Amino acid sequence: MQYQLKINGETRTVDAEPGTPLLWVLRDGLQMTGTKFGCGVAYCGACTVHVDGSPTRSCQTFIEDLGDSEITTIEGAQNKVAEAVQAAWREKDVVQCGWCQSGQIMSAIGLLSENPKPTDDEIKEYMNGNACRCVTYVRINEAVKLASEKLEA
Repeated sequence: MQYQLKINGETRTVDAEPGTPLLWVLRDGLQMTGTKFGCGVAYCGACTVHVDGSPTRSCQTFIEDLGDSEITTIEGAQNKVAEAVQAAWREKDVVQCGWCQSGQIMSAIGLLSENPKPTDDEIKEYMNGNACRCVTYVRINEAVKLASEKLEA
């Protein structure tokens, strides 16, 4: 079947079977490989994208459920919050293996879009659904706090 999706501000037409996860539409259908496959059961957060501004696990979001939703991937994350998060990630040298980082960044953008001045506990709670095999959680926390400061400046 053909579906029209709004991805990163563009309407894209894709061919996919009903029940196809958005993750595979992005990666295989549109060659947008910034969104990663981790666990396939919405546990690790590597596949996080934004659907209508909310962090969403693309491995368990099915193409037929998207309708007119606005989808933002790591490739399209370009607003003020996204720029602050990406700069903080570089400054704090968060990335180790990198596999989870697009999902971590998309979740951090979601957090700071909702709550520009989170506490340490709020950061931990919000980011809890994103697993990091390299255990860079301390640097992730520091980067979220730095991004918050950048937004305040």
